[in-house]
Amino acid sequence: MQTPPTKDGPRINDEIRVPRVLLIDQNGEKQGIMPTGAALEAAEEAGLDLVEVSPNSDPPVCKILDYGKYKFQEQKKKNEARKRQKVVEIKEIKLRPNIDTHDYDVKAKAMHRFFEEGDKVKVTLRFRGRELAHPELGMKLLQQVKADFDPVAKVEYEPRMEGKQMIMILAPR
Repeated sequence: MQTPPTKDGPRINDEIRVPRVLLIDQNGEKQGIMPTGAALEAAEEAGLDLVEVSPNSDPPVCKILDYGKYKFQEQKKKNEARKRQKVVEIKEIKLRPNIDTHDYDVKAKAMHRFFEEGDKVKVTLRFRGRELAHPELGMKLLQQVKADFDPVAKVEYEPRMEGKQMIMILAPR
């Protein structure tokens, strides 16, 4: 047996099946607790819909308003919220254990820009050949990165060796 489709959004007009409701009229004034039938009649007189705005309160709160306009306003609010949402990306900065100071400064400037944009930064330190014999040099470099960015970023993933590379993830404060 197939179940009827469930409607999303608030219940309106005849869908409200509680005996008594707290009614708020189209002007936003509280009319008090009354039987649902009387509230429906009041909404019909005004030529608007009775919309259940707070179904979990006791008694449920219903408002007299234009349901189409209400749905449109809700949709606009959702779209605005989605527009303002920032997706946090993870940007990667690749370093080598024996990086020169100027090269390091260029990478640091890029990392500052990423933090200002609100992105996380994954610092990857790649070892090649004999460099693998001295992981402490890499650890020292990552500790320096950690210290340099302490005011603007917090360490989310401590420096750790993974295969031939050392990884650390920083997030903006």
